[in-house]
Amino acid sequence: MADLVYKKVMQNLKDRIRANDFENNRLPDERTLSEELGVSRSSIKRALGILAEEGVIFKKRGSGTFVNPLYLKNKSIFRYEGSNLGITNNLKKEGYNPTIKVLDFKVIPAPKEVKENLFLQSEEFVYEIKRLRLLNDQGIIIENSYIPIKIAPALTKEIVSHSLFDYFAKELHHTGTKSFMSIETQPSNKNDQAFLDLKPTEPVGIMEGVFFLDDGTPFEVSTMRIHYKYFSYNTFVNLSD
Repeated sequence: MADLVYKKVMQNLKDRIRANDFENNRLPDERTLSEELGVSRSSIKRALGILAEEGVIFKKRGSGTFVNPLYLKNKSIFRYEGSNLGITNNLKKEGYNPTIKVLDFKVIPAPKEVKENLFLQSEEFVYEIKRLRLLNDQGIIIENSYIPIKIAPALTKEIVSHSLFDYFAKELHHTGTKSFMSIETQPSNKNDQAFLDLKPTEPVGIMEGVFFLDDGTPFEVSTMRIHYKYFSYNTFVNLSD
């Protein structure tokens, strides 16, 4: 439950940042935020710490906490910030209608590479899930995922038409906390062009990753093919001499 509290605080602050709710881009102090949101100061402190690590905010000694102006310049609808996981929760919802269309959902023997990535035994089965994510009926992400049956034995087509990360948190009492990601661009193929409304000369962004639960268990291998207009990657780099 504590994990859900600080994540809700983070989402609340991001929503308010994007709505320009903070005068002079300065956030209230921890005590004020704690009172406003009705949560403990430890949850506020944790949320602010992660937002600072992501580069969303920065703390200026003696002056307070401020929104990173470079974060505000990023107007991409889909944001991946290095540590935040679920795609549904990374889509800006102001003025948009995000939906998920399930293209395929079935159970198969785990392919060799999937077994290796998820540390499965030779006879184990996985869900093969293909989904199209849309904003206002426009396809922006084609997602191919594999999840072990033993992790979520009750998974259904109806469930995967919504946020899997919310399902894992609410129903299985687990949260996705880490991922190993690779990111690149490729020429779009005919499938990309059909679902994402791309021209043959336009590229597609590729994100491939293995996602881990809070107990360290790898629970999903996913490949996302993303319309280039709706994707950006942000990270925070520490510089040293």
